[in-house]
Amino acid sequence: MKMTFSAAAVLLLTSSLAFAEPHKEQAPRPGPEIQKLGYYVGTWRGHGETKGGPFGAAGKLASKMTCTWFAGGFQVVCRGEEMGPSGKRGFLNILSYDEQKKAYTEYSISSMGESEYDQNGSLIGRELTFLVDQDVRGKSAKFRYTEDHVSSVRMTYRAEVSVGGAPWSELAEGEIRRVK
Repeated sequence: MKMTFSAAAVLLLTSSLAFAEPHKEQAPRPGPEIQKLGYYVGTWRGHGETKGGPFGAAGKLASKMTCTWFAGGFQVVCRGEEMGPSGKRGFLNILSYDEQKKAYTEYSISSMGESEYDQNGSLIGRELTFLVDQDVRGKSAKFRYTEDHVSSVRMTYRAEVSVGGAPWSELAEGEIRRVK
């Protein structure tokens, strides 16, 4: 009788294990560096000024963008429009964090056919900086884009260039404020 009870218990146990829900792997969760991208989520309006020079005419800039988390919460997608000396330009930016390189990234496209992939962005304190190397008219050029996250609803920005190792010169500067 004891043997029958043990065999029945084993049979019952193994049959319930066979029909148990399979072990589910836990979905990856965004780390603290990725969560910092939440700063951008919302609707923003900006204004600024471009400096005249070899990269374009001087003039006023105005922009509006709306940023949302992409499914999964690992990237922020921003869509917007900018009006400046070269006319109206629509854009789409994808902000992310590269865990392997320990750096922020931004992929951008525009309605003027531009595309850019910025890597190695750093966020130190409240300042986000991207350094981009490009070839401009046969000369090496470094572009530096810096945002100062002044508050949760206001950031300032500055774009600069150094061509052929020359000192940095300003291309544009401005301010962006969260409106929603």
